[in-house]
Parts: sequence; C-alpha cells; structure tokens
Amino acid sequence: MAGRIRDEDVKAVRDAVPIDAVVSEYLQLRPAGGGNLKGLCPFHDEKSPSFQVSPSKGLFYCFGCQEGGDTLDFVMKLDHLSFAETVERLAAQAGITLRYEEGGYTPGRQQGERTRLVEAHKVAAQFYVDQLGGAEAEIGRKFLAERGFDQAAAAYFGVGYAPAGWDHLVRFLRGKGFSDKELLLSGLASDGRRGPIDRFRGRLIWPIRDITGEVIGFGARKLREDDNGPKYLNTPETPLYKKSHVLYGIDLAKKDIGKTGRAVVVEGYTDVMACHLAGVTTAIATCGTAFGEDHIKILRRVLMDNSGSQVVFTFDGDAAGQRAALRAFEDDQKFAARTSIAVSPGGMDPCELRLAEGDGAVRNLVDQALPLFDFAIRSTVARHNLDTAEGRAAALEEAAPIVAGIKDAAIQHEYGVQLAGMLGILEVDFVVRRVSQLARWQRERGRQPDRQRPAARSAPAGPQPAPRPTGPRLDLRSPHHRVERELLKLALQHPQLVAPAFDAYGEDEFTAAPYAAVRRAVAEAGGVAAADGDYLTRVRDAVPDDSVRAMVTELAVEPVMHKAPDIYAGEVLVSVRLAAVKRRESELRANLARLGPRADAAQIGAVQNELWALQQYGNRLRDQGAAGL
Repeated sequence: MAGRIRDEDVKAVRDAVPIDAVVSEYLQLRPAGGGNLKGLCPFHDEKSPSFQVSPSKGLFYCFGCQEGGDTLDFVMKLDHLSFAETVERLAAQAGITLRYEEGGYTPGRQQGERTRLVEAHKVAAQFYVDQLGGAEAEIGRKFLAERGFDQAAAAYFGVGYAPAGWDHLVRFLRGKGFSDKELLLSGLASDGRRGPIDRFRGRLIWPIRDITGEVIGFGARKLREDDNGPKYLNTPETPLYKKSHVLYGIDLAKKDIGKTGRAVVVEGYTDVMACHLAGVTTAIATCGTAFGEDHIKILRRVLMDNSGSQVVFTFDGDAAGQRAALRAFEDDQKFAARTSIAVSPGGMDPCELRLAEGDGAVRNLVDQALPLFDFAIRSTVARHNLDTAEGRAAALEEAAPIVAGIKDAAIQHEYGVQLAGMLGILEVDFVVRRVSQLARWQRERGRQPDRQRPAARSAPAGPQPAPRPTGPRLDLRSPHHRVERELLKLALQHPQLVAPAFDAYGEDEFTAAPYAAVRRAVAEAGGVAAADGDYLTRVRDAVPDDSVRAMVTELAVEPVMHKAPDIYAGEVLVSVRLAAVKRRESELRANLARLGPRADAAQIGAVQNELWALQQYGNRLRDQGAAGL
C-alpha cells in the first residue's frame, strides 16, 4: 500500500509554488487592488471576473460560485486529481523530492494513476523525438521539409516519429517500469492478439499538451500509401485526454494571447507551426474535432474575455470551410470578444500560404480578418436568388436574425442598413425595423424560461457547479454583520494589526453564526498573536466543515474596505466591542425589569453595578477609541 506523503513535504510544496504562478498557467490574471489579482473563474461561466487570487495569502476565491482554497485545492478541483497526485505534480515542478511514511519511496508503486500516465507520455514524447533522427524517419523529415519546417522547428514543437514495428514503444516503456495496464489506459498502446502493441506506427507524431505544458496525448500523420488508417490518428479518450477540452498549441500561445488580447484558431498542427514561425504566436487548433463550447471556455479565460479582445478563425475557402465558419458564428454570442474570419486568396491554409508567399502573407492574412458576422451575413445572402422578390424576402428572413444577434446596437443598425443594400431593398427603414424587432424578441427570450418546458429546466446547458454546503444566512445590510465581517477579514489578512486585542474577543461578540465559527477556528489555530507563515493553513485546518472553510477563504481574499488597514483596524475593533457592550446593556436592563421592585436588593445591586461598569467602559471606548480597549 502506498505510504502517506509526509506533512513537512506537503508544506514545502505549498511554500515553494506560488499560487499566482499556478493559476496563471490556466487563465489570465490582472491586478484587482490590495495586492490581489482577478480573472474569469475556471469553475463556472461568467462575463466579468469575480475570481480573485491573493498571492500573499496563497489563496483563491470566486465571489460568483464560492469555490476557494489554496494552491493544492485549485489544482485538485480543476484537474480532478487526488490530493497525493496534486502534491506529486507540484513537487515535480518545484524539484522537491517527496518522502513517504511506512517505508521508502518506490516510483511506480506510490505515485497516483494520473501522475504515472503523465510520466508515460513524457517518456514517449522523448522516444518519438529521438526516432525522428533515424534512417527510417527520412520520410517524416522529408514531409516536414516540404512544408517549410526545418530541424529547429521540429524540435521547438516536439515533433517526432513512431517506428513502423508493432511494439517498439511498448518494449521501451516496459523497460522504463511501466505496466501493460498503464500503457493501455494511457492510449499509447492498443490490445493485440499477443498483448499490447503500439497505437502509432510509421507516422509523424505531434505531442498534444495541456495548458500547463504537460503532454497528455499525441496526433499522428500518415506518411505511407500502404498505411490503411486515417490521414490523422489521435490518442483516444483517456483519463488524461479529452479532445473537446484540448487546444493544440495553447501551452505555447497562452502568454501572447493574454498579452495581445487576440487568439487565432486554425485547423491543424502544421497550420499552428506555420503561424508561430511566421510571427503569429497566438495560433491554436482543435485536435480532430469541431471548435466547441469547452474550447470557448479555455479561450475566454486566457483572453480575460472582453469587448477589446479578438478571436480570429481561419478556414479554407471551400464549401466545408464556409460551413465550419458558420458553425463558429453560432458560438459568437458566447464570447465577449470580437470574432473575425480570415480566408486566404485561393483558399490556402496558413501552412500553404507561408510556403507560397512567405511569413508576411500569413501575418497579413490574420491582420486583415473580417468580422465573422459580416462573413455570415454575406454567405447567407449569397445562397438566395436576389433577382426575384421571393428570393429577396427569403434572404431577408434568414439574414435578419444574424444581424439582430450582433451585440453592439450601433453596429447592428449599420449592418441592418448594409443588409438592405445587399438585398436591393429600397425601403431601408423596413429592414432596420425588422432587425430591431428580432433583436427585441431575442432579448426577451433570453430573459424568460422556455414556455414549452417547466421553469426548472430552463437552466443553461452544460455541467453546472455542484451545490456547495452553506451556513446560516448572512444579512450584509446589517451594520453589525458588516463590521464583524471586516474585523474577521483584518484578523485573517492583517493579524498583526488586531493583535493582541482580537484574541480577547469572545465568540458571542459575533452575532452571525458563520462568523462565530470562524472566530472559533482562529482561536483553535493559536489566535492572531501567534500568526506566522502557516497561520492561515492552521485556521483552515481547524474549521468544522467545508462551509466554514469556504467562509475563511472568502474572508482571507476579499479586500478590506479601507485603504489604510492600520488606521481602520482600531475603528473596527471598537465598533464590534461597542456593539457587544450595547447588547449586554440591553440584556441587563431587561433583567432589571423582570426582577421588579420587590426583588432581593443584593441581586438588583449586582445587576446595576455591572450595568454601570459597562456604561463607563462604553464611554471610555467612545472617548479613547482602540486605546480604551
């Protein structure tokens, strides 16, 4: 049985890998103020960023879907890994050797399944690269050279060659300690009559990497006429590889996509290579599947989706390319970015264009892209006979909804006018009114559930975030709850500013039950006076359930409401204490009323003395502020 990773090694991994560096591998982050960073949440769809990262605290939190945690939580949740797999993965990135309890470390026995599959792909990728230099791979090198790719280009993209034999890779990976079960599960091998055989044989190989740069699959191109397989053969669906979730080249392009605010979607591996070598370093491609909703989610997070960003699609100019462009237009509304299309003269793809006309032609192709809705409108109108009234009417009914779907009202109006000109309809106002009417209907449908189905089924398509455990409701309109929240934020984010006074505050001074639970967790973690580098980890570990843990994360990331926390801290400490004093005064007055005039004099005197002391304490707090605590 695998040993447990030592706690000190887990801590070393947490400390060694900054959370902003890890999160930046998956999405674009920008300053959010107060030292925090923000981006589009990777756990749910959103149009404006509510996902925040606190590098100083090592935590993330989404104020939209309430997902939160530390670096390990982020990787576990996003990549669906176990705790051990996450620690192993981050340890490998940081160069930390993990130690396991219950004996020594045995590679292959104690690593998680995903970690093993990733390692198998990494070894296989290097094996294929090494084979590209051999005599048998001459046909592969010739293929690359004919498309303008030299040895340096092949090395940059990790292109390799799979030998034509049945089990060259299988035997190699067995020698590296991988089991037949792992080879089959990874998709690197297929079941043969006498055991596993290589899935890719006699083909040129491209490694397919995820957004973090890990090899998770391969694409293989046929080179010989006697190969009866498809032109391109990809890794099958595996625990690592889901083709609808992968964009080829995203690991190389993501930084420049974020920097320039533009992504270029091409159709194949060689097109990505050609674009990058021509200076279009934001090019990516799907892996043997149509560009779909999951690909959009990846791009939106990298783009920090906004109206200033741009997604450019390049398609062949043939009928199939036009159909692909129109399918892409159907997803236009899922982007806040502008979507455009680039179709080169003669219908050449970027790889062919670079060979024929050079790098500059590829850059010009992308720079001169047209708005995708312009292409969609013209393609739709072109399908109709505009020489007849019936043809013009049919074209209007098909094209007007496209114009109505344009987000920008001013551009929508302009294209309505242009549509009238394309159709040869002299009554321009008639076309513009028709477009406006359709736009209004589309907006109304977007606000209302489908009347043909129960309202409960009107949720957006696609996987929805799992419901999170929640504590008692908080009323943030309540001044008491607001100030208690601010004090807890200070205690978690700036413990030195509220120490040692905060540690003397009781749970009963926090009127919201979730806040009282957070206060208890702080006490169990040693209090603010003992805050050190592991303070927040101790607080999160001390909570009773996931609901309170989520609250701690939220409070540790949410910005404090004042720009000068050192001044603000005293004010908040006093406000919470004064509120508690007032509540106790009210209780004592109620007690006096219940006792009545016939009560024991000593009993009445005790209550009156406590009430007098509280009143004096309250006056001192009002006069002296934090100094009176």
